[in-house]
Amino acid sequence: MKWGTKYGPHYVNRLYAMVRRHLTGDFNFVCLTDDDTGIRPEVQCLPIPPLSLELKPGQPDRAWRKLTTFEQDLYGLRGTALFLDLDVVIVGGLDAFFEQPGEFLIIHDYPRFWRFGQRVTGNSSVYRFELGAHADVLAHFRSHMDEVPRQYRNEQAYLSAFLHRQGKLGYWPAPWCPSFKYHSIPPWPLNLWKPPVVPEGARVVIFHGECNPPDALEGRRNRRFRHIEPAAWVAEHWRE
Repeated sequence: MKWGTKYGPHYVNRLYAMVRRHLTGDFNFVCLTDDDTGIRPEVQCLPIPPLSLELKPGQPDRAWRKLTTFEQDLYGLRGTALFLDLDVVIVGGLDAFFEQPGEFLIIHDYPRFWRFGQRVTGNSSVYRFELGAHADVLAHFRSHMDEVPRQYRNEQAYLSAFLHRQGKLGYWPAPWCPSFKYHSIPPWPLNLWKPPVVPEGARVVIFHGECNPPDALEGRRNRRFRHIEPAAWVAEHWRE
């Protein structure tokens, strides 16, 4: 999905190219977007279904639009869908994401040192589902749009809790979708001279928080007093 101006069409085009290099056989690559300008012709661009969620001035987006992927009938699309955030970097084979058993699979959100116990929440940078199979996720949100954003921080927290209650939530093997922030950047003080690495077993590296792929490539963190060396391997993978 691409909306607004934060991510240009080159993010879509490079994501398609990475998928093409790492997924065998034929597939349909769909981008739900409010602007298809500059997107390569192999990508099927479709409008983002309306959500009718009105954000108050200054209220963060929290990616609630992602829930529209669960429309009962999403433009007639059928089959197994693998959702990928625009700013991921694919470094390994994707076939296994379609072979892994489970009704709904998502990244198990990365633990923080100040949180104890097992968290249900998934990170929705990479999730797999059958199109049209979880329309109740979106229907419930639409009928409780005042309540849900107050109860859950973002769409992935709501989505995970909803499917967990139904016993349908599963997670990818931990090594497949590591966090660039938590798993690629060496700990301090090693980060001052050692570059970020591709974690062992990684297939899709997730960029969340303070770095996007071009930041990592340039050795730039968007927080004061944080340092990384350039991650040269990003250029090898994040390209058309």
